Amino acid sequence: MYARQIKNGIYAVGIQDWGRRLFDSLIPLPDGTSYNSYLVRGSDKTAVIDTVDPDFADEFVENLKGLDKLDYIITLHSEQDHSGSIPHLLKQFPGAEVICSAKAKDLLIEHLLLDPAQIRTVADGETISLGDKTLQFIYTPWVHWPETMVAYMKEERILFSCDFLGSHSAGSELYDNGDPAVMEAAKRYYAEIMMPFRTAIRGNLAKIRELEIEIVAPSHGPLWNHPESIIAAYEDWVSPRVENKVVIPYISMHGSTAKMVDFFSKELIRNGVKVELFDLTVTDIGKLAMALVDAATIVIGSPTVHVGPHPIVANAAILANAIKPKARFAAMIGSYGWATKVVENTLALLPNLKVEVLGSVICKGEAKETDLQELEDLAKLIAAKHKEL
Repeated sequence: MYARQIKNGIYAVGIQDWGRRLFDSLIPLPDGTSYNSYLVRGSDKTAVIDTVDPDFADEFVENLKGLDKLDYIITLHSEQDHSGSIPHLLKQFPGAEVICSAKAKDLLIEHLLLDPAQIRTVADGETISLGDKTLQFIYTPWVHWPETMVAYMKEERILFSCDFLGSHSAGSELYDNGDPAVMEAAKRYYAEIMMPFRTAIRGNLAKIRELEIEIVAPSHGPLWNHPESIIAAYEDWVSPRVENKVVIPYISMHGSTAKMVDFFSKELIRNGVKVELFDLTVTDIGKLAMALVDAATIVIGSPTVHVGPHPIVANAAILANAIKPKARFAAMIGSYGWATKVVENTLALLPNLKVEVLGSVICKGEAKETDLQELEDLAKLIAAKHKEL
């Protein structure tokens, strides 16, 4: 059995996926990822908490080779990168019960074709005894699916948090050990996956704040042996606080929009505003998502393509609409050749953003003196709005 001991009777038995570079056919994974699974051996019962992506099912089963009994297969979240190897595990241990939340049962049946008779649901707050170890299940809906829950072991003060508080990265270190790179990966993970659900997360953070936690054991990335750092970071990310920062995703076809972005960003800096630029032809969208976590303002830069925004800009707008950053303000700058509806067509892609639109500067061809003056005025307006915050 390949297992790394966390505490007495508790082992990490998951998989490191070093080579994966895309998640959900969308999310960049510059550092790969892991599918964390935990074996818990109590004095009476044995449980596995979450499994791994089905592509690694054989390796996962091999990790458990030599295990003589398994009473419970606990799935905290039904998505296949956590639950997908349950059918393979059931072949090895046909007598094991699958434990999940009430809402997860139907999803497991539909996605994995599990036999309902093998599934046992647990209520919010319910406990299961393994003998000398107890697991308490706490519902955490919309972190980030409606059926998610966490498991808390009070004897060892471990929170098994599944996607909650996780990070996409593969590595040989079992723990975060205060490494800033782990926190950066966690912020990327929050930005790409969790940010749309920050209101629900705020309530779920309050639930886990009541627990005494020494280790957070998520389903992706290293375990947190400095749990206060990730919990406090989440509390900040989901709070209403924004930074004096403007994020500018843009694209330029013939240079006009790029020149406007360059001039405008310098004016913002001159007015004391932090700026982050993202040329969408080369941008890692995960970096863009991270920048949007705490930015006060989004300014989109786009040339006009057939009256509307450049398709790559439209894609970025759709992404921003999906992840729902807490930005307070938005604006648009860009150019056109002969006619344009770039502003209204782009803003129509952002119905989920609860922002005050501060205006737009759209020029025909190269920016003229009047256009540059409008960009100066827009930069001053944004700086003033930020000061009001």
